[in-house]
Amino acid sequence: MAFFEEWKDKATDLGRAGMAKSKQLMEITRLSMNNAGEEDAIRKAFLEMGKLYYAERGGAPEPAYQALCQRVTAARRTIEENKARIAQLKKEGVLSDEDIIEATAVVQDEET
Repeated sequence: MAFFEEWKDKATDLGRAGMAKSKQLMEITRLSMNNAGEEDAIRKAFLEMGKLYYAERGGAPEPAYQALCQRVTAARRTIEENKARIAQLKKEGVLSDEDIIEATAVVQDEET
């Protein structure tokens, strides 16, 4: 009988150890997910800071931010030029909006 009692005690100990590890794993997972959420909040805050800085100082940025502000300005200029060209092509009436959407989808599929 002592053998069975000893075996039962070991099985109980193993079960407790497994539950403890399971609880630890659950807590680690919860904390990791919480960290991912906090990192996302940080990224969003940095994005908003950058937008605010550009809105307030983009025309005359401090030297450390000058290159970044110039990239944003150049990209915005390119976007506006592209939009103007798209409008011109649409005005010429060669393509419909559906043709453009379809072509864009094909190009995006090829890029992935």
